[in-house]
Amino acid sequence: MNESVFSRRAALKSAAGLVALPLLARAAAAAEPAPKSAKGAAPAPTPYAPADPEGREHGLRLGVASYSLRNLSLDEAIAGVKTMRTSNIALFRLHCNWEAATVDECRAVGEKLKAAGLTLTGSGVVNLTVDEAKTRKAFENVKAAGMRTMVCKPDIAALPLVEKLVKEFDQKLAIHNHGPEDKVYPSPKVIWENIKNLDARIGLCIDVGHTARFGDDVIAAIKAYAPRVYDVHMKDSLAVPGAMRDVPCEVGAGKLDIRGMLKALLEIKYNGVVSFEYEKVAGNPVVGLAESMGYVRGLLRALAA
Repeated sequence: MNESVFSRRAALKSAAGLVALPLLARAAAAAEPAPKSAKGAAPAPTPYAPADPEGREHGLRLGVASYSLRNLSLDEAIAGVKTMRTSNIALFRLHCNWEAATVDECRAVGEKLKAAGLTLTGSGVVNLTVDEAKTRKAFENVKAAGMRTMVCKPDIAALPLVEKLVKEFDQKLAIHNHGPEDKVYPSPKVIWENIKNLDARIGLCIDVGHTARFGDDVIAAIKAYAPRVYDVHMKDSLAVPGAMRDVPCEVGAGKLDIRGMLKALLEIKYNGVVSFEYEKVAGNPVVGLAESMGYVRGLLRALAA
């Protein structure tokens, strides 16, 4: 097989072993009678834990953006992420409203995730405005929850205020691009031009699908802004450049050069999270999300070979 062409079938075949073995082991365990303790009671099952506490697999940290699970409750979303065999989660506003919830509510969510063995790596897109009280509230909320990187969309006019609060709270931010229909941050380049002279804790969340749909080279963007790439939203799409609407699909089934993106992230020694944002089916997303993550796991395994 040509090194520059790694087919979807080959990647999924490589990933199959990674996914199937744990599932077969669980099925076998379920089929056998549970061993009895000295007092006759079956011991409690041991929960699955990822091999690496940071969710790092062959050089990259994998996680899930809970927007993928937006039609599920927080408890269901937590269970879904754990099914994906990762410990990293970024919470969408329907699972915790970072702009409107109370500090105590956000702290409780952070504690719930920690108790479940998950790390709160980011958020859905948090809107930050020139209203200092509202913007400060968002900073207080993510800090209370223990969030590592706030994924956000600040108004351009709010950037001086945002920079002030970044310094005050010592909070890392990742500004998200949304493609050609976004009038503020359509591409990583536009984000960079607005933040390059600001505090280094203000960086980018590169959404690979929206970047490609805007018409930019995702791989070039990853390399160009490497020191300030703090989050990546991983997805795939059938949309053509310039399309005002996305056509989401499972990762590996679309038009994006996923292998090239992963190679670029490995080359820049990216230390943030590759957060899967599966948007195709909101009602029952777990299967498509698992397929997407399995495809990437297969590619990463092949790249590491």
